[in-house]
Amino acid sequence: MRGVLVAFVVTASLVATPSAASAVTSRCDTRPIRTALKALERVGAGIAVTVKSPRCGVWTGGVGLADRRTGRKVTGDEHSRIGSDTKTWTATVVLQLAGEGRLTLDDTVERHLPGLIRTKDYDGREITIRQLLQHTSGLPDYLAAPFWEDEEEHRWDHIEPLQTVEQALPLPPPERTPSGFAYSNTNYNLAGLIVTKITGRGIGDEIRRRIIKPLRLRGTSWPGDRITIPKPDLRGYVKKGGKLVDKTEWNTSEADASGALISTGADTTAFWSALMTGKLLAPAQLAEMKKTIKDDFGQDYGLGVEGYRHTPGLVTWGHSGSMASGHKFRNAITDDGRRAVTLLIGSDSFNSDKVDSIIGTLIRDLR
Repeated sequence: MRGVLVAFVVTASLVATPSAASAVTSRCDTRPIRTALKALERVGAGIAVTVKSPRCGVWTGGVGLADRRTGRKVTGDEHSRIGSDTKTWTATVVLQLAGEGRLTLDDTVERHLPGLIRTKDYDGREITIRQLLQHTSGLPDYLAAPFWEDEEEHRWDHIEPLQTVEQALPLPPPERTPSGFAYSNTNYNLAGLIVTKITGRGIGDEIRRRIIKPLRLRGTSWPGDRITIPKPDLRGYVKKGGKLVDKTEWNTSEADASGALISTGADTTAFWSALMTGKLLAPAQLAEMKKTIKDDFGQDYGLGVEGYRHTPGLVTWGHSGSMASGHKFRNAITDDGRRAVTLLIGSDSFNSDKVDSIIGTLIRDLR
């Protein structure tokens, strides 16, 4: 799935305050990494960092604290919730099924889930799988339903993906961009239900079978109703009353195909590298994934992938993630899969524009 990774030990000369877990070759120019780490220290959150480049191999490290209560520092090998980056994994499974001829992107929801979407505002006979993956279905986000006004009230609840779809259907149509884009987690939970209908297995099982096992991603897991994160964990913090409160433990079953995965920086980097280099999708399906429209931020959005232009002249791909537990995810990878930056962030309190700028500068300068 990927080339041989260089395993080494990072010396204190590379990282001063931040801790780090892997190493650099003599050919690696570590200056961009050092600069990025210093900038990330000022973000004020525990951040696990994974960097991939031709000369440096795969490097992992981090800044800040993984656990503010115990004082445990981030080392880079922590497990974390990756939130909506899960959507890319789900889209990959759907596109694999398309490549196998078991569905087409132009199939309607009605074809696979007959009668499920039939209201005065929404009709499954007019919504395609492509529209689900590109957020152009016009379906509202179930998180806008009254049920979710206080997410923490349902922190320990088991919630089926079908329930989230049913919560969304009474809502009015969302505001859409000129391209028809309206981001909605409902789309991906529906895509997961379609995968289940076709394969007879849940989306978590299909991600394990088609991605996690073939790529040997030992740090990636589908939590189901498990509320904890495997050790070592990156604790998640939410700002409440001016203080950061640990909200790590959470039942994320409702997120399902739209955001339930737990992973590490190294595993998500390996997944994105395999994806961009054609190890998970045939050329035709990868090309479909990369066909983009403008989203509500004016950025490019394909089928479960975000196209970034943080740096002039350099197009990168990724998918951000965010969870109520306080965990955030940011990444970027070049089109050829040779350079990548992945951040697992343990707090909802940080300047996202600043972090995106740091990622853009680092991936530009990697060699």
